[in-house]
Amino acid sequence: MGVDYYKLLQVDKSATEDELKKAYRKLAMKWHPDKNPTNKKEAESKFKQISEAYEVLSDPQKRAIYDQYGEEGLKGGMPPPDAGGPGGATYFQTGDGPNVFRFNPRNANDIFAEIFGFSSPMGGGMGGGGFGGGGMGGGGLGSGMRGGRSFGGMFGDEMFTSFGEGRPMSQGPRKAPPLERKLPCSLEELYKGTTKKMKISREIADASGRTLPVEEILTIEVKPGWKKGTKITFPEKGNERPNEVPADLVFIIDEKPHSTFTRDGNDLVVTQKISLAEALAGYTLHLTTLDGRTLTIPINTVIHPDYEEIVPREGMPIPKDPSKKGNLRVKFNIKFPTRLTSEQKAGIKKLLAA
Repeated sequence: MGVDYYKLLQVDKSATEDELKKAYRKLAMKWHPDKNPTNKKEAESKFKQISEAYEVLSDPQKRAIYDQYGEEGLKGGMPPPDAGGPGGATYFQTGDGPNVFRFNPRNANDIFAEIFGFSSPMGGGMGGGGFGGGGMGGGGLGSGMRGGRSFGGMFGDEMFTSFGEGRPMSQGPRKAPPLERKLPCSLEELYKGTTKKMKISREIADASGRTLPVEEILTIEVKPGWKKGTKITFPEKGNERPNEVPADLVFIIDEKPHSTFTRDGNDLVVTQKISLAEALAGYTLHLTTLDGRTLTIPINTVIHPDYEEIVPREGMPIPKDPSKKGNLRVKFNIKFPTRLTSEQKAGIKKLLAA
């Protein structure tokens, strides 16, 4: 069956990125080998398992493969995307056979340093004080805290202290700034939702530290109702370099212009050109929706230049609940005649006077 990463982190299968990070912080601090000197072997094993679980579940591609194939599939080789595997995985072409997914767990200490900003919960060392018997000692934090620093507010209810004579904490590798790319989508795609596959090239480091060029297919599930500016993040998909955490790759939804509709929040807006006679005598609008339906909208009232016809629930899906939609707002561009004959003027005066 393999390892249950969700059970290891004590989270549900629907856990969000924030919930995963919170669970990792709590368990990594509990099982860090430096905090468990009396059972260091067990702590090291637990610490590595927790780090591996977080690495997999916090990465959308690794998580998708794990959810479908389990730990064995994640580590044992996967079929290429066109063979029915989950999109967004990392595939490598070798000269010996088909594309396979390769997962090599990162160093647990590197993950800890990346999340917490320091490599050990004990900071620069124990200095002149200590926890005393594995706890806080009789006097709480006590006088052994010379030059100490508190990180209580940073990690929930836990409080950690750096001991010693003001020695700086060890710093983890710096993370490269995010790489942002626009992802153009049509209004139809944002209305119905779509799947986009993005091919990227990057460099990864092998066990010896050499970098190798690889290509990856990233799968982006565009949800109905997503708006321009929505960000989709693939953690650490930038180039791998020594002493640097790879950059996150961020795709930003961009909306292509549409020939009929414009978008205003969750509403769709269309501007219809009509004649003055249609504005006064009534008008029926026939409109093709973004999902291919034909709407027939009769307007029997007098249409003035600021008039707006509202058609409920014919706008864009609302992202949090796609079963609900915004409105369709129809505006009018009324074409007035440039000149009238004397007979036309007389006829209009007669009609409007009545």
